[in-house]
Amino acid sequence: MTVNRTKFQKIEIVQRKDHAQDLWSIRVRPEKPLVFQAGQYATLACNDGRRLLERPYSIVSSPLETEIEFFFELVPHGGLTPALRKMQVGETLLMRRQAKGRFTFDKTSGHKNHFLVATVTGVAPFVSMVRTLALEGRNGRPRGHQVLVLQAASRSWEFAYREEFEALARQSSWFKYVPTVSRPWEDPSWKGEVGRAEDLLRKYLDAFGLEPSSTTTYLCGQPQMIENSRGILRRKGFQKEFIRQEIYWVPNKKAK
Repeated sequence: MTVNRTKFQKIEIVQRKDHAQDLWSIRVRPEKPLVFQAGQYATLACNDGRRLLERPYSIVSSPLETEIEFFFELVPHGGLTPALRKMQVGETLLMRRQAKGRFTFDKTSGHKNHFLVATVTGVAPFVSMVRTLALEGRNGRPRGHQVLVLQAASRSWEFAYREEFEALARQSSWFKYVPTVSRPWEDPSWKGEVGRAEDLLRKYLDAFGLEPSSTTTYLCGQPQMIENSRGILRRKGFQKEFIRQEIYWVPNKKAK
């Protein structure tokens, strides 16, 4: 089939890293630079011989990097991830030339605190945001922002960017990172925080003094986590405009 090259450009996989059996990331080199804001997504596409399969994926890399990074979780019967799972360094696929999305870092409200809550691959836009802040603020605290990332996963090996975040937290006074495991019985060596993201949300709001008057919150990943967390935040007094969310899929509705 013919691909509209005014809408798509070819990208080459230049690096691949497998984090777990069903989690991996790639870095790609586009034909032309992709203009985007940290937190936005790009649409990737593959030709299966009959049609063009397209899916949006949050961008992991910072706009200040030259290569584009993506983080995937295999959906066994999904439209695109099974094909992406097989692709290796040197292979090419397609990407839409325009990035989209409103799930970006709040730089207009005057809030100094930013509470970022994710499940597994939902951390992708947060990596982009944090990397950007770190690159912008190499000579000190980035524009006065204080950032806390709370990331939940079933088991610790699903924290693909844990080492990067922990290293930044050790080096920086403006950044804190809390990973939490929801199935510790499957991960007996884990010694960190335990529980789902929404179980710990109020604890870390209080521990770091994150008040609605000075904090913007961001929720990304699993739909039920977002729904539960949004309710907790609203009861805490957060206004709708300061609860930003990016839902990665819409749950199937039960037939009535």
